[in-house]
Amino acid sequence: MEKSSKYDVIIIGAGPAGISASLYTTRANLKTLILYKNKSALEEASQIQNYYGFEDGISGKDLYDAGINQAKNLGAELIKDEVTNIKMEEKDGELVFCVQTLNSDFIAKKVILATGNKKNKPRITGIKEYEGKGISYCAVCDGFFYRNKNVAVLGDGDYAISEAKELQNLAKSITILTNGREIPEYRDSGLNSKVINKKIREFRGDDTVKEIDFDDNTNMEIDGIFIAQGVAGSTDFAKKLGAKIDKDRIVVNEKMETSIKGLYACGDCTGGIYQIAKAVYEGMIAGISCYKNA
Repeated sequence: MEKSSKYDVIIIGAGPAGISASLYTTRANLKTLILYKNKSALEEASQIQNYYGFEDGISGKDLYDAGINQAKNLGAELIKDEVTNIKMEEKDGELVFCVQTLNSDFIAKKVILATGNKKNKPRITGIKEYEGKGISYCAVCDGFFYRNKNVAVLGDGDYAISEAKELQNLAKSITILTNGREIPEYRDSGLNSKVINKKIREFRGDDTVKEIDFDDNTNMEIDGIFIAQGVAGSTDFAKKLGAKIDKDRIVVNEKMETSIKGLYACGDCTGGIYQIAKAVYEGMIAGISCYKNA
């Protein structure tokens, strides 16, 4: 895994909020890195007619591409890579953020979360009933409660593997549940776990989750299940770092700063009206706050 030099600001997400934040941090001469992986929701909009300055409207993809190019032209560095984890570490007597991707580790004084508000909750009977009762969305947060117990991680991507690795030295056993999808062998490198590719029918239990029922009429007993479907989003990272969350919304103050000093959030992940104008505004505030609070 490659190591990168230290950045002043790392922005996770290249949609309207993340790009807007970068315009202010780069113009303030802060060394800025934008990390992004999945398509922005903006790209899916065929025509946008309620955003200032485009008398005939503009496609979401055109607006998205223009934002990317604008950030590059101003001097921001952009890397397309999947972020799997964010940790806080002390380096040279200073508390910094370590942002881990599939291919590199990056260090920053400040981080802005701007990946939107992804909904990665699978539609499985029992999942809602046992949230907080054996079903968790954060291995770093709740792994301690499953020491020497049998746990499962639901997911088939690199995010699921990252969560399983967090549990590796705590749990008695780890099973990765792909819910019917195949998981490439390389993703399981160095991980002591088994993989079950069966489709899940239901999670069952009493006061807490106790059993996983599969579509082929087999089942397995379990003590805890960690949901890590798809790619991790802003709220997932905020939870890992211990930031305050309210109903899957990252709580921020008027400076777009979370309850963790140096960690900011903007755009759809903070809730409210899901509009480009709102994302751009919050990105601006987050970017300005980064250099004013330097």
